[in-house]
Amino acid sequence: MIAASPPPARVQVIAQEFRYTLSRQTIKAGWAIVELRNGGEDAHDLRMRRIGGARVYAWPNVQAGDVADETFQLLPGTYALWCSVANHRALGMRATLVVRR
Repeated sequence: MIAASPPPARVQVIAQEFRYTLSRQTIKAGWAIVELRNGGEDAHDLRMRRIGGARVYAWPNVQAGDVADETFQLLPGTYALWCSVANHRALGMRATLVVRR
């Protein structure tokens, strides 16, 4: 009998002026679904990069009340999250996600 693959990890990132709130701070390495939910009034996006890594994961601009899901295979490490719209990052739209083995 072949063992089934584990389901992907899931984390929701809620964007509001001017912060992110994560549904969990830590997920398991491997396939992950990261949902960006805009609970604010302005359009927001999401960028994510593993500290020490080069790849930047990107979500499109999401309008107020909308949602965008992206699925990626994530390596263990600490990931920096930020909004790249205008000066939102400087205003505090940053967060950290830990991906563990």
